[in-house]
Amino acid sequence: MNMSVISLQEYDFEKQFDERGAIEWMQENWSKSFLFSAVYAALIFAGQYYMRERKKFELRKPLVLWSLTLALFSILGAFRTGWYMWHVLYTSGFKQSVCDQSFYNGPVSKFWAYAFVLSKAPELGDTMFIVLRKQKLIFLHWYHHITVLLYSWTWSFYRSK
Repeated sequence: MNMSVISLQEYDFEKQFDERGAIEWMQENWSKSFLFSAVYAALIFAGQYYMRERKKFELRKPLVLWSLTLALFSILGAFRTGWYMWHVLYTSGFKQSVCDQSFYNGPVSKFWAYAFVLSKAPELGDTMFIVLRKQKLIFLHWYHHITVLLYSWTWSFYRSK
């Protein structure tokens, strides 16, 4: 069987993705990304204050599991959308891939785009491992998490209008 045919197969969970429901949910909840960001920033500083006089936690195994889970999610999403983009490029050319919206309107791309946007909230948990292990937390780390969450949720809201 041809590999591109296998990877372009739309799975039931992608075909059954309720885009209208997702759009409605995002329109009702996109502003919560600001609340999540504020709570996240407050928890960073509160966590660092709490850990100041405490012994660091040994969280190597949970961190490996956390990182592996996020990596598998990202690899799967990149694989699913990457093969689809490759198919568009191969069958229709570069102009079609850039100028036509069909890539963004396909069930595979729709599902994984919304999954990516929603994944930005749980990804804030990365910082918990840094704080609880009493490692150096640089500004860029938490700034990145906040800005990507805000940008992706806001983009998703405006894209759905």
